[in-house]
Amino acid sequence: MTTTLSPSTSSGTSSVRNELAKYRHLRLGVVAAALALGITALTMVGMLGGAPQGEGEPLTWGLPLAGLSLALPLASPLLIAVIASRAVEIEHQGNGWLLARTSGVTPGRLCRAKFWCTAVHVVIATSLGSIGALALGVLGGILDTLPAGLWLGQTVCALVVALAVLALQVLVSARFDNQLVALGIGIVGTVVALCSFGLPVWAAHLTPWGYWSLIASADYQGDAVVTLTPSYGSVAVLAVLASVVFTLATRRLDRQEG
Repeated sequence: MTTTLSPSTSSGTSSVRNELAKYRHLRLGVVAAALALGITALTMVGMLGGAPQGEGEPLTWGLPLAGLSLALPLASPLLIAVIASRAVEIEHQGNGWLLARTSGVTPGRLCRAKFWCTAVHVVIATSLGSIGALALGVLGGILDTLPAGLWLGQTVCALVVALAVLALQVLVSARFDNQLVALGIGIVGTVVALCSFGLPVWAAHLTPWGYWSLIASADYQGDAVVTLTPSYGSVAVLAVLASVVFTLATRRLDRQEG
């Protein structure tokens, strides 16, 4: 039996393949590695700062979870913005939007291809950062039972939030020739993400960066670390909204005249 790809599927696959070829010299892997290392390193800083001061007090998994909950919003917004910006900037510099149109690839389809290609880097980097935080707990000699479900839940939620922010950054980078705008939004996103920890829950829902505070799995109450339940329902709604908005925005780009 012979399987035939539809023109749209074939074109989409070709767009992704072309994007991957472009990225060979963009060093996106280096930025992704910096994201993974940043998450792990900031988790370690959080663990050192929150470690029990009393002699003989055992470490618990709440410590690396709290560190990871703070490391994600510190490291992710700006570096995700850098990944999206580097992927899109080449189109602005080399008149790539027009060249893509001449080969039948619309700006919207090109943005979708860029999202899927950069999403691979973000997913791998965020996952490795979470694994690195887990390794820190093991190396730190934590002996109590690992809350695997909570750790996995936070990691999955972190991936959803990171991809939602990535989709936004791809659109912003495509909209503005000057990539300082996109990077500036990444910096603002970091501030918003950190400030969201002190805002009411409803306010944290207003921006995609605020969701990093909603997925925290541990926090400090005085000198004690307490585990929290990430807002899984809110993250699910974010995933749907981000998918719909990104799809509609890129389809609008498809309809624009060159």
